[in-house]
Amino acid sequence: MKKTIQISPARRGFMRDVVAIAPAAIALGSSVASSTIVRAATSHAQYQPSYFNASEWNALNALVDRLIPADETGPGAIEAGVAEFIDKQMDTPYGHGALWYMQGPFAKNASPLKGYQLPFAPRDLYRHALNGLDKATRDAHGKVFAELDESTKDALVGQLEHGKLAIGDVPPADFFALLLQNTHEGYFCDPKHGGNKNMAAWKMIDFPGARADYMDQVEQYGVRYPLPPVSIG
Repeated sequence: MKKTIQISPARRGFMRDVVAIAPAAIALGSSVASSTIVRAATSHAQYQPSYFNASEWNALNALVDRLIPADETGPGAIEAGVAEFIDKQMDTPYGHGALWYMQGPFAKNASPLKGYQLPFAPRDLYRHALNGLDKATRDAHGKVFAELDESTKDALVGQLEHGKLAIGDVPPADFFALLLQNTHEGYFCDPKHGGNKNMAAWKMIDFPGARADYMDQVEQYGVRYPLPPVSIG
């Protein structure tokens, strides 16, 4: 049975089932750690990140790989180009925080109803968090995050989610929430945005993509959609 993060033991199945309900909404040890870096490098050898440096790129790929690993159900985040999607977003108005209210004062421990309460645009949050993560794992384990074995990575991802892993001046739970959101977006986005390579995620859930008309299939419950998905691009 494939190993999964303890905080989300069936994360791919959960994600597949949720999106299927509402499709329009949207070997252990160092050898395993090094294989993540190799896969990230070989799967998209033609892609050079425009924002992240080499160490940040390795950390980002290792993180999204643990959130959506490849298995018999479908491709993992690395194969789907999730990290590429995130990298491309960093040079958009979203990445620069132009779509958010970024003026202080910023309240600590504020209610979520008050909205985003950090002085970091997404690109800055990623940079601070990824470097903080590598420093934390180097101090604790003598290795950067991408070099750790799967079980250690999964435990650290769980600590991030619950706000228990200090990564510098970025609250770990806030970083995890942004990373998870962007990972979902990159996995299921239209391929023109850099993720969902070959529309594999759409094929996995039988989502028709940008087809102009598929109303004749909407009420055929339990019947597999017969046509391949179509990208906007």
